[in-house]
Amino acid sequence: MDLHFASAWELVADTVPNSEAIIQGDRRIKWGDYESSAARFAAAIEKAGVDAGSKVSLYLWNCPEYLIAQFGSFKHECCPINVNYRYLDDELVYLVDNSDSEVLVFHSSLGDRVARVMDKLPNIKAFVEVDDGGEHVEGSISWDHFVAVEPQARRDRDPSDRYMLYTGGTTGMPKGVMYENHAFAAQHYAQFDVLNLPVPTPTSLQMIPPFAKFIHDMARMISVPCCPLMHGTGMWVGVMPIHHVGGAVVLLEGRSFDAHELLELTEREGVTRHVIVGDAFARPIAKAMEERAAAGTLPDISSVTQVISSGAMWSAEIKQIMTEHMNAVLVDALGSTEGGGYGAVTTDKSGGASTAKFQPADDTLIIDEDGNVIPRSSGGIGLLCSNTAARGYYKDAQKTAAAFREINGGWYVITGDWATHELDGTITLHGRGSNCINSGGEKIYPEEVEEAMKTHADIDDCYVIGIPDERFGNRIIAVAGCTTAANPSEDELRTYLRGKISGYKIPKQILLVGDFRRAPNGKADYGWAKEIAEQNA
Repeated sequence: MDLHFASAWELVADTVPNSEAIIQGDRRIKWGDYESSAARFAAAIEKAGVDAGSKVSLYLWNCPEYLIAQFGSFKHECCPINVNYRYLDDELVYLVDNSDSEVLVFHSSLGDRVARVMDKLPNIKAFVEVDDGGEHVEGSISWDHFVAVEPQARRDRDPSDRYMLYTGGTTGMPKGVMYENHAFAAQHYAQFDVLNLPVPTPTSLQMIPPFAKFIHDMARMISVPCCPLMHGTGMWVGVMPIHHVGGAVVLLEGRSFDAHELLELTEREGVTRHVIVGDAFARPIAKAMEERAAAGTLPDISSVTQVISSGAMWSAEIKQIMTEHMNAVLVDALGSTEGGGYGAVTTDKSGGASTAKFQPADDTLIIDEDGNVIPRSSGGIGLLCSNTAARGYYKDAQKTAAAFREINGGWYVITGDWATHELDGTITLHGRGSNCINSGGEKIYPEEVEEAMKTHADIDDCYVIGIPDERFGNRIIAVAGCTTAANPSEDELRTYLRGKISGYKIPKQILLVGDFRRAPNGKADYGWAKEIAEQNA
């Protein structure tokens, strides 16, 4: 039988029922209880009049209920919808309405927003409130009361059931990227092929129990997704592969990332995998390691075998600091919500640290603007393409046609990232073409300048944007976060950059801010940076 997330996890629960599946603080949920809780959620949404094929929006911080509701949605052949917990009224209404959701599960601390928009969401059949200390929202039902039903019986499921993840990118309204259950689950299992195990990688449900038992008994995986579960990296790297093999997902308790909490939790739980999104997480981890090592209080983190990042730049110098304090392999993966892995680069104590340079996957392509495939190792620059299991954007045929196409007999996504096929066989990522700045006739990719800025000892983070300019067309402005009280001058920073990048790429103006801002998933917030630049240009 073909794969399906719900059916796969049911088999995993049968295989390792007494092993822990989810841990957060004092809450420790075993696989058997995880499965039965999900079955009760499935029964509850069915009782609420929700049919198979419907959508269930999850407006939650990281918590066990997020994963239980997702599993339960899959059980009832519904599609869980990730909702950014930072969304305010209009954004919340847009996403719940656009996704055609019929259930909204939310934390009571976010309830004021839900209360204000309930009358704008007539298709919602159940507002389910997870109590985290906020005021109760009239018209909602408590989580405990909602799931106080008999578990739903297991059943055969359609492997083509739709799964979606909404992606916002850096501009525009969020878009739902559609996958088929079997294809996406199979893509996750295929990641284990590189291990060359004596048991075959599952391509059907019957193959799951022996595979999960082997992995569980050989080296049980314990993962901490440091980023939000509503982000692709958190869910697709931090949770789904782990649950495919009966591992445990350990959730941080703090709602703002605390690297010290991560280090202490790693020692306490014997964590084997950290999942992050670039420098927004790696920098504080590296800093915490240095501080604790200097004080002689660095927790034992020897259990960590992998630190995996995807979704944002991970600087070579930060990788280098981390390898000085841990024996893990650092995996810098290049991917997107719309596609699988474009490529990756690994770093360990023996070296390999680099920024934005990857070993491409076998089916990764770069095409020119006319759609022609650029040969590997040619030095050519073009648009990065990934073979993908995604089928397009939900309710947006126009954007689907622009981003997805058949190339050489395969189904590919072109997300707009520019890259070079280097002569040594690697690819160098330049950034999103829509962010490319034309200044004085020269093309400037913000990510390159940002990474150069962040190598300065006093700069913690940086955005580079273009502001309209009569002479140059666009004037390069950097908005940077300063980590020290030194407050280096603009001239000092520009002098430093002259040894790093070409002169035409050096910002004409550098604005230092004390409260630097990124999205909770670690991705860039260029809209905020543009406002700062326009106010101070």
